[in-house]
Amino acid sequence: MASHYDFKNIEGKWQKEWENNNLYHTKNKDKKDNYYVLEMFPYPSGKLHMGHVRVYSIGDVIARFKRMNGLNVLHPMGWDAFGLPAENAAIKHGNIHPREWTWKNIKSMKEQMKALGLSYDWEREVATADPDYYKWTQWFFIKMFKNDLAYKKEQAVNWCPSCETVLANEQVVNNKCERCETVVDNKELEQWFLKITDYADQLLEGHQKLDWPQRVKTMQKNWIGKSKGMRIKFPIKEINSKLEVFTTRPDTIYGATYMVLAPEHPYLDQLISGKENEKRIRDFIKKIKDQKEEERTSPESNKEGIFTGSYATNPMTGEKIPILIANYVLMNYGTGAIMAVPAHDQRDFDFAKKYDLEIKAVIQPHDLERKLIGSKIKEAYSEDGYLINSDKYNNLNVKEAFEAIADDMEEKNIGNREVNYRLRDWLISRQRYWGAPIPIIYCNQCGTVPVPEEDLPVMLPDDVEFSPSGISPLAKSDQFVNAKCPKCGGMGKREIDTMDTFVDSSWYFLRYIDPDNQHLPFSKDRARDWFPVDQYIGGIEHAILHLLYARFFTKVIRDLGLTIEDEPFTKWLAQGMVLKDGEKMSKSKGNVVDPSKILDEYGADTARLFILFASPPEKDLEWSDEGVEGSNRFLNRVWRFVDEICDEIKDIQVNQGQIETNLDDESKKVYRKLHETIQKVTEDIENRLNFNTAISAVMELVNEIYHYQSTKEDDLDFEFLSYTTEKLLLLLAPFAPHLTEELWHKIGNQSSIHLDKWPEYNKKAIKRDQVTIVIQVNGKVRDRVKVDTEIPKEELKEIVFKQDKVKKYTENKEIIKTIVIPKKLVNVVVK
Repeated sequence: MASHYDFKNIEGKWQKEWENNNLYHTKNKDKKDNYYVLEMFPYPSGKLHMGHVRVYSIGDVIARFKRMNGLNVLHPMGWDAFGLPAENAAIKHGNIHPREWTWKNIKSMKEQMKALGLSYDWEREVATADPDYYKWTQWFFIKMFKNDLAYKKEQAVNWCPSCETVLANEQVVNNKCERCETVVDNKELEQWFLKITDYADQLLEGHQKLDWPQRVKTMQKNWIGKSKGMRIKFPIKEINSKLEVFTTRPDTIYGATYMVLAPEHPYLDQLISGKENEKRIRDFIKKIKDQKEEERTSPESNKEGIFTGSYATNPMTGEKIPILIANYVLMNYGTGAIMAVPAHDQRDFDFAKKYDLEIKAVIQPHDLERKLIGSKIKEAYSEDGYLINSDKYNNLNVKEAFEAIADDMEEKNIGNREVNYRLRDWLISRQRYWGAPIPIIYCNQCGTVPVPEEDLPVMLPDDVEFSPSGISPLAKSDQFVNAKCPKCGGMGKREIDTMDTFVDSSWYFLRYIDPDNQHLPFSKDRARDWFPVDQYIGGIEHAILHLLYARFFTKVIRDLGLTIEDEPFTKWLAQGMVLKDGEKMSKSKGNVVDPSKILDEYGADTARLFILFASPPEKDLEWSDEGVEGSNRFLNRVWRFVDEICDEIKDIQVNQGQIETNLDDESKKVYRKLHETIQKVTEDIENRLNFNTAISAVMELVNEIYHYQSTKEDDLDFEFLSYTTEKLLLLLAPFAPHLTEELWHKIGNQSSIHLDKWPEYNKKAIKRDQVTIVIQVNGKVRDRVKVDTEIPKEELKEIVFKQDKVKKYTENKEIIKTIVIPKKLVNVVVK
């Protein structure tokens, strides 16, 4: 007998056994009994961190639990293997290729994952940098190109001067590069885009189908930013043109007292040419263009503007209103021009006050008797009300006025109803090497030509230099760049940009279902059987980028006829971060806990148990060395209990019916506790994903078993203990797979515990006798309530004070004391 859990030998032993027996291999079956659980795949940096340990442990518990409940579980893992760090490593070290660096890191991280005892089907492993994978990423691009969903255009783009590449809008956080936190510049470049905007409404409507956290759906909704309004034409006589603006408040047009253009607006050259202060205006335009987008749009930033010397005409009033240029209007939102209504928009109000522009109130609050006067208001009024100073629309409420004014505008061809979106098309061009090449050839005769599907993949060349220069390193490889045109056979040039790595990760979950398919990214049959993912797990930081792109790709793939599904992930769990000393772990803060050290000192089961027990999965987790030690002590406690009795119980054939009839009082307590625990753990995993409370329930059960042992020391019922031990190990198996596997075999089982059946609870066993409690307030009977006979006093008090009649007689009164007579009455004394 061993007095402690020898994890160093036991964990490695079972990991080899599971691998040799291919225990976690998933067979393709019809959809009925299939379950697909997936954690977001990692970038192969070379080392797991505690955030990885947490998310993978969560997924593994779900996978093991579902298997034990009879489902055919798909639980794969792979690698988001393209990306800038590999290229930077090649630049830094000079003698290592990004491919070599990446595959070396994958090997290392895979070994670390196996050391955690994660139940992955490694036969389905994918890596986005593998040509067998990015062949299909390129295939999807070509399909989108042929369906007018991929296009190239010149545009001012976000440029990271440190990474020397373009960034999508979603990759700019607080005007900084999401990866390296360098302040982002604007740069005019010709780039490739995917038409995600074509699916904006579908992306919004699809939220109704998703069992996702509401805050994530709200984040996506706000990012898509759908708004209904009017596109209105303001005539500019001096250039014989009409200035178009989009507004969600056409009801306020009578209060529009000036116009504002973005400094990039195409009308500006005509409007300022020949003006007396033209040079000053052009200097101002240059200054504003040099400002960062965040600086221009932040509510706290200084609003700057200048008069163009030109006027527009308000199409509803006929009044001339000045046209200004300002830093707070952007060309890439709306039309690059706004009608300013300072009385009812705070930003316009602040600007009007600064530059002494007219403020005219046109919305009157319902509850204000005195009439609003624009020149006297202290801040913009943007709430509901009725119209004033608005001609025939006076006294209409805001909603009525919107429709009436919109109808009249459309009739007079002044404007038209329109839906606008904040969402912009997805910019996917990257001026770096380590990514999937964009499969396009440029031919002087034929134009832009997609690479034929039979010629995929377009392989990354090896003869490149990685030093950043602002253009793709692929441009330096003549062998890569020069290619025959697939149409005419003449010489052409390949596209030298690579794809954003988010393209690779937008469909990887579908490759897992059919990883060896050489004819398609996956077959329709496999998609029917496995898709969508039942449970997806990953960090909240991916709420917009990855999750939105994956949803877009799924809808495109549906339209290509490869699946009938609209959404990729039915349920999504956003796990919290792992903190130390209240802060996110980082090398710069010196608060990183290395998972390999925890595994060396305590073993995988302890690491898993602590990280699952310390906090609900969606909350941030504070690292605690004491908590790790506590988890280790608990596992050793389980070990000692089973190890001490294993010889006595290993050959016992348990008859559950006979056990139930032979229970004495002490055994009854344990039996009830066991089945209450089975119910609790089952529901916590199945319905709530509350692993911390599930583990806590198992710990309480172990305490009850130890109490039973000490009480019945000389009169132990080993058949009952055999039954209880089996159920205990089954409950603990998803959390501590190595320890439970070892003990399972020690008590005489031959097959793996992880292939055994999840225990079911006996409803009769957990049903408690009930008693009616009389509730008194100051000695007078006010109510009655039924409760369990063994209910603790504090729990009974909580129930009593929740009763409506008790609330009625104790409200606004001081509670002097609460007298509890068990199984009879509760008397609340108040004054």
